[in-house]
Amino acid sequence: MPQLAPVNWLFLFSLFWFIIAVTATLIWWSFKTDYMLPQSPQLASSPIHTSSNTWPWH
Repeated sequence: MPQLAPVNWLFLFSLFWFIIAVTATLIWWSFKTDYMLPQSPQLASSPIHTSSNTWPWH
């Protein structure tokens, strides 16, 4: 097995921990909880312009 220069060992060490960090980040990102506000069924199903609008210009 060929010997590596110290700079190459540092590069391999950095590359190894970079891969570990990216893998951990991807695992965390895929399992993280998304906090969303629940949609009201009335607001989600009704159109924006309804007859209940009381503005004088409508």
